Amino acid sequence: MQSNLNRELVSSSSFRERTDVTAPAAELLDLPEKAVQFGTGAFLRGFVDYFIDAANRSGHFDGRVVMVGSTGSGRDQVLNEQEGLYTLSIQGISEGVASTEHRVIGSVSRALSARDDWDDVLACARSTELEIVFSNTTEVGIALDEGDQAEMRPPRSFPGKLTRFLFERAQAFDFDPARGVVIIPCELIAENGDRLRDIVLALAARWKLDPRFARWIQEAVPFCNTLVDRIVPGTPTGEQRKRIIAELGYEDGLLTVCEVYRLFAIQADPAVHARLRFAAADPGILLTDDVTPFRERKVRILNGGHSIMVSAALLIGCETVREAVEHPLVGPFLQRALFEEIVPSLDVPGAEKFAHEVVDRFANPYIRHALFDITLQAAMKMRVRVVPSIMRYTIKHGRTPDSLAFGFAAYLLFMRGELHDQRRAAGIAVPQDDQGERVRALWSAHRGSDEAGIGELVRAACSDTTLWGTDLTEMRGFAEAVTAHLVRLTQAGPQAALEAHLAAARSA
Repeated sequence: MQSNLNRELVSSSSFRERTDVTAPAAELLDLPEKAVQFGTGAFLRGFVDYFIDAANRSGHFDGRVVMVGSTGSGRDQVLNEQEGLYTLSIQGISEGVASTEHRVIGSVSRALSARDDWDDVLACARSTELEIVFSNTTEVGIALDEGDQAEMRPPRSFPGKLTRFLFERAQAFDFDPARGVVIIPCELIAENGDRLRDIVLALAARWKLDPRFARWIQEAVPFCNTLVDRIVPGTPTGEQRKRIIAELGYEDGLLTVCEVYRLFAIQADPAVHARLRFAAADPGILLTDDVTPFRERKVRILNGGHSIMVSAALLIGCETVREAVEHPLVGPFLQRALFEEIVPSLDVPGAEKFAHEVVDRFANPYIRHALFDITLQAAMKMRVRVVPSIMRYTIKHGRTPDSLAFGFAAYLLFMRGELHDQRRAAGIAVPQDDQGERVRALWSAHRGSDEAGIGELVRAACSDTTLWGTDLTEMRGFAEAVTAHLVRLTQAGPQAALEAHLAAARSA
C-alpha cells in the first residue's frame, strides 16, 4: 500500500534523498500565515501557491497561505488531511527541451470552508502577520450581489466575503493604515483590482459600515490589477494519474499538473513594490505600471483561442486541447481564427509571436487539458475573451470575422445540451455555465430547425446584451454569418460544416 502525502512522509530521510521529487525544507512548513487566498482550485494551486512556495525557498516571503473554499468541492478537507501539502507536476517544453518536475508545494498552511468555518476566516483577518489577499473566483466572481448582507455567515459573493473580511480587519486594528493588506485578484477580467475595490466600496456604503472603513480601503489597501497566464489543467485522471502516482510512489488527492510557462503581471505603484517581496523569487513575475497590453494579448489570443475552438472541437469528438490542435479540421480552424482574425484585431506588440507560442503550448504532449473543463462559465468567457475580437475585427476591417462567427455558432449548438446530457447520464459532472442557460432556453423557445427558425434563435441570442454586453446584431453581417453556419451545423453535422467553412476560407 502506498503512503499518503503528509509531513511525516516528506520529512523522512528516504524522501529527502530523492532526486526526482523536490520538497520544501522542514522549517518552511512552520512559517507564519501571511496570505489568505479565496479559492482552492487547480489554477491557484499551480500558480499563486507555486510562486509563494518558490519565494519561501529563496527567502523572499517567509510566509504561508490560508486557502478559503466557497464551492463545497471538498478540496479543503483533502488539503487538511494532507497537512497543506500537494504535488505540482510541471510538464512541458522549456527552451526546446522536454522537462518534468515533481514539486511538493509547502506554501499552504491549511484550508477553511467559508460556509463551515466563517469564524476562523474572520480570525485570519485579525492576524498581525497578514500581508496579502489573493483570489481566483472565475470571470463571474467579481460582481455585485445586491442581496448580500454584512451579517450573513458568510456573504454569498466573493466581493461580499472580502468586504466583511476587510471590515473585520479594519475594526480589529482601529482603522490603522499600517495594517492595510494588498489585494491581488487573479480573475481574468479587465481592471480586476479596480473593479473589485469599487464593489467593496459600494457594499460598504450599502451596508452602512463605519465611514472610516471606506477611507481605510482607499488609503491603506492597494487593489492590484493583474494578468495571469499559465495552463493548469488540474488534477489528472485515468492513465495519466496512474502513471504520475506510480512515479511519485505515494497517494496525493490534490495532485496538480501544469505547464512550464508562467506569467504573473502585477500592476502596482512603486510604493507598493516593497510589499510584494515574493515577486523577486521567479522570473515569471513582472511588476509593471500597466498590465493592459499583457492582458489584452493573453485574454484575446490564448483564452480566446480556447473559447472559440472548444465547442466545435467537442461537437466533432475531441476530448483534449492537444487533440483539437492536432485534429485535421479543428487545428486549421484554430489557426485561421488566431492568425487571420484575432491577431489582426489586436493593437499590442508581439501578438503574432505570442500566438505561435500559444499553439505550441496547446500542443504540449505532457498536458492533458480536457476541453469540457474549458466550458466552465463558457458564456461569460465568450463575452470577455471573444466578443471584443468580433467587434474590433468588424470595425477595423468592415466585414465579419467568419471563423469567429463559426465558433460562436458552434457554441450555440453546443448549448442545445446533448453532450451535457450524455455526461450526466454517464454520471460525470458538467461544468457550470450560469449565463449559458439563457442560450439553452432559446432552443426551447425557437423549435424551428429550418433556416427561418434558426435565424430567429440566432438573432435572439446575438441581441442579448445581458449575455454579451453589446448587441451583436449591430455588427455588420455577423448574425447572418452565424445563422448560415448554425444551419449547416444542424443540418449537415459539425464535421461537414467545418469542412465547408475551411474550404470556403481557402477559396476566398
